Amino acid sequence: MGATHFTQPNCAKLVWRLAWRLRMFPAIMTNASPEAEAPAGFSSIRRNVILLSICQALFTSTSAIMIALGGLIGFSLAEDKALATLPVTAVVAGTALMTIPAAMLMGRVGRRAGFIFGTMLGTAGTLLGVLALYQANFWLFCCATGLVGMFSAFGQQYRHAAVDMAPPLLRGQAVSLVMAGGVVAGFLGPELAKWTKDMIEPITFAGSYIAASGLTVLSALILMGLRIPKPVRHTAATRGRPFREIAKQPVFWVAAGSAMAGFGAMSLIMTATPLAMVACGHDFNSSATVIQWHVVGMFAPSFFTGILIRKFGVLRIIAVGAVLNMICIATALSGLEFLHFWSALILLGIGWNFMFVGGTTLLAEAHTPAEAARVQGINDFMVFGVVAVSSLSSGQLLYAFGWDVVTTAALPMISLALLATLWLALHRRRLAGAGV
Repeated sequence: MGATHFTQPNCAKLVWRLAWRLRMFPAIMTNASPEAEAPAGFSSIRRNVILLSICQALFTSTSAIMIALGGLIGFSLAEDKALATLPVTAVVAGTALMTIPAAMLMGRVGRRAGFIFGTMLGTAGTLLGVLALYQANFWLFCCATGLVGMFSAFGQQYRHAAVDMAPPLLRGQAVSLVMAGGVVAGFLGPELAKWTKDMIEPITFAGSYIAASGLTVLSALILMGLRIPKPVRHTAATRGRPFREIAKQPVFWVAAGSAMAGFGAMSLIMTATPLAMVACGHDFNSSATVIQWHVVGMFAPSFFTGILIRKFGVLRIIAVGAVLNMICIATALSGLEFLHFWSALILLGIGWNFMFVGGTTLLAEAHTPAEAARVQGINDFMVFGVVAVSSLSSGQLLYAFGWDVVTTAALPMISLALLATLWLALHRRRLAGAGV
């Protein structure tokens, strides 16, 4: 079944729905009518959420281009085809290496300056990618995608910025609305890759990387309007607990483990998907369409994930995300037609959203504001360390053993995260029953 049998996401409708949800914020969170007067300070929060959501859309569009093209370009440039997914791994490795420095930098100079610096890295990386394609240099291309990964480390902080500036009741909704900007990327990123891949002939995909550089420049211009106060400089006496004490909390490991498992499984399966589809006889447009719908699946739930977390509790939402990932694995193992890839990747995206948004929301329970930069940076380093291993393993497993082994390899990490989440839920219930 071809990709043309499926309706493409309507970008205008997605943008309108996101704009409506942002307009309703914070009325939705306060159970008030849209006309009701918002509490003091909410207008500033809403303005920042809008800007961060737009930048999330642009950042995720850039990432979607890297995902859709990285493995295919790597396969065409690498002499050893087992290294085909190394450019995608370089993106994740760059993210992992830069997570702690990015968090520390923004702890010193503020969110706006740090975010803008990140976009400069992204612009440099995408333009270096054009040069690598021109020279047909595989290793230079990996360096380019590594720089884009460093930009990604700053982009991953958009959701933490939403947590930091929102009061506890609003955290889940603020994170969800910022990440909802990624819905637009589900349309924009892969479509840009399709429209621009032959723009600079005869160098296939060079135009896509030029388009990606335009997205990073536009992000920098938008981020100039961000208004988040610079963080208070903490002394050794006021910077909070040492990390070893924070890490003794079960809530920290469940939060980090949820994000690590959800992102690791997603990277393992998603990275191999374009290569697996081409190997099964599907064309580039079909694989780009699957990635497109996968990105929509990743971010569309953000319109309501925060509300679900508030209504049912964060641990239940994380558990549902883990179950959805297991259903994704079963679907991927059931066949190799376009429909199997398409439905599995949508389930993978939704499962990732519940586990990642849930993990981000839960992480805030493990630290104080003074400890936020350190804990967020270490959390992201752990998450993207797992993702880097997953993306590199993805190509190796696919090349050596095939698609079924790639998908099955995600099962242990998802199962472990689910068990940890259920344990914490039962532990809290026992404590509540004992009146602790």
